[in-house]
Amino acid sequence: MTAAGTGGASLRFGANYTPSRGWFHSWHDLDLDDVRRDLDSIAALGLDHVRVLPLWEVLQPNRTMIRARAVADVVAVVDAAAAAGLDASVDVLQGHLSSYDFLPAWLLSWHRRGLFTDPDVVDAQERLVRALGGALAGHPAFLGLTVGNETNQFAKRRHPDPQPLDPATAGAWLGRLLTAAAGSAPGRMHAHSFDDDVWFVDDSAVTPAHAVGIGDVTTVHSWVFTGVAAHFPPEHPAHDWFARYLLELAAAWGPPGRPTWLQEVGAPVPHLGVDRVAGFAEETLRRAAEHDMLWGVTWWCSHDVDRSLADFPELEYTLGLLDAERRVKPLGRAVAETVAGLRESGLTGAAPAPGAREVLTVPSADGLVRRSDTAPGSPFFAAWLERAVAGAPPRIAVPEGAVAVVEDGPA
Repeated sequence: MTAAGTGGASLRFGANYTPSRGWFHSWHDLDLDDVRRDLDSIAALGLDHVRVLPLWEVLQPNRTMIRARAVADVVAVVDAAAAAGLDASVDVLQGHLSSYDFLPAWLLSWHRRGLFTDPDVVDAQERLVRALGGALAGHPAFLGLTVGNETNQFAKRRHPDPQPLDPATAGAWLGRLLTAAAGSAPGRMHAHSFDDDVWFVDDSAVTPAHAVGIGDVTTVHSWVFTGVAAHFPPEHPAHDWFARYLLELAAAWGPPGRPTWLQEVGAPVPHLGVDRVAGFAEETLRRAAEHDMLWGVTWWCSHDVDRSLADFPELEYTLGLLDAERRVKPLGRAVAETVAGLRESGLTGAAPAPGAREVLTVPSADGLVRRSDTAPGSPFFAAWLERAVAGAPPRIAVPEGAVAVVEDGPA
């Protein structure tokens, strides 16, 4: 069950599992009956996998303590996924979800220490990766581990409490944890995840080289609110093409043949409008599915955040394919019908031969690429989008040997 060999294999379509009762806080007091009902409702949409996101603070509340009960709960959720006919990918250091941080107390305030740099902290993280990987290694429904959700966001200068990080440290940290994942659960698809700062922000310490060079697959998180919505109105086709653009850009930075996983993509109502989300989902899925190295798509998310829970950004309450009562929404029907149609067509992710498409080369100078030169709003993005809308989405190339600039941000 590895990432290799996407050619000829059916594309995978799944959902990021957001529990309908209590959201991710439900990990504190897991109700497996609720979990089973949730997973059955996801499977009923015709999806084939889920991404499971347990909370780090629940798994490892003390640096030297990994809770056996919490690990067993993760295994039980993967068991429930299998019973529903779903495979499961599992995150480890969780980390960050939907604007909330879930770092364990032994990293915060009076106990603050380097998330990426403190040797004792990294030792503890590695132990947790090995513990979870070891517990899941023999499970037939287990796809693999992801280090955590968008861990790069902790190093952003705009974060309220930023963690120091440089590219060399980022590479060493990710490499160590992914090696631990592969060692504890060999033969599975292990990854790390990040937001699109990695592709578009020049002072991001996590770079495209990390994205495409560490782990078994390159993950892509496509959110139109991070840049597209600032430059284009909701009805503009830029929104529908953005995920495909990110997949092409990721492939350009990577080695030939490396698979990509659209690990997160969602339809934020405040940015698209309620009448637009179903069409956005259909177009996004169809265009992503034509990317020739796509492993699969995991929609964000399965169930709406219940409005009884306070203080979420408005968009988080309406991202689900199903509502908090497990009723299928128009968005869920659109995704289910599109996935069924793509499967019926026998689509395998095979795009036209390389020579059949125009190639656009990202701007560079002296072997250096400013990532902002490929961001939404840039002339390069506009040129790619113009051709895509005309029906011929170009391939993207990075000049041979070019690397991303990593600029110093403001103090």
